[in-house]
Amino acid sequence: MNLFVTGTTGKVGSRFVPRMLQRGHHVKLLVRDAAKADWLQRQGADVVEGDLLQPDSYADALRGTDAVVHLAAQFRGVDEHTTRISNIDGSIALARAALMAEVPRFVFSSTNHVYGSGQHSRPNREDDEPRPAFPYPQSKVEAEAALLRLHREQGLGVRILRLPFVYGDGDPHIAEFLPILRNWNPAKRFSMAHHADVSQALMLAASTPGIDGRIYNVGDDAPISVSELLQLYHSDISCEALQQDFDPWDMVVDTTRIRDELHYRPIYPSFYSARDAGAI
Repeated sequence: MNLFVTGTTGKVGSRFVPRMLQRGHHVKLLVRDAAKADWLQRQGADVVEGDLLQPDSYADALRGTDAVVHLAAQFRGVDEHTTRISNIDGSIALARAALMAEVPRFVFSSTNHVYGSGQHSRPNREDDEPRPAFPYPQSKVEAEAALLRLHREQGLGVRILRLPFVYGDGDPHIAEFLPILRNWNPAKRFSMAHHADVSQALMLAASTPGIDGRIYNVGDDAPISVSELLQLYHSDISCEALQQDFDPWDMVVDTTRIRDELHYRPIYPSFYSARDAGAI
């Protein structure tokens, strides 16, 4: 396939692109600073220097593309205004440029944080009403809605993946997140996915026909508890955290749809299987 990928210097993109190149796909990368993607260019990727909000800088590169895989997003470390401009306006600009270039498929990476908490006595499903609690998932909900409107009104071939906590392949995500985890009730569980499985889900979304306008949860088969992760990383559980209230279904997702419709099966069904395989 001919893929056009954004967010390639981030945690997900920097692990997705090498996998695609190894499988023989042709990959174009949209980056603001070409020097930061030099290592991917050496692996065979074509680098396009540009800005999501300025489609003229990448419109020509979209032509002949089979699928856009849009991973670029602002999450932590920026203000709400910057988050909204990047995650909403940037996504819409890219989608409109893809429509103009007649790109048939547009994969959008969202988050399972869109569901919020306190809704159900079961894992979250794709048709549940989003109730995002902070700016990042709020911006993703608005971007999803805008892209689905473009699907209905102009035929954008959008496919939305709601990603969980992503780990593996040397990603320091868990270690970086430990200070926050220590404040959560140790009984809380949440869905995770290894980078290999996120890449699998992205490629299935990019290559499967007849799923335009569909939303898919991504996750492994065994949501893990805060207590387990803290113990595995030799981190103490605080007395204060034991008193924290929590929704047992917050950040836990139902993956029936992606299994049934895209035949997704996790390469690493649990964190323990990834650990035992030396893939952390």
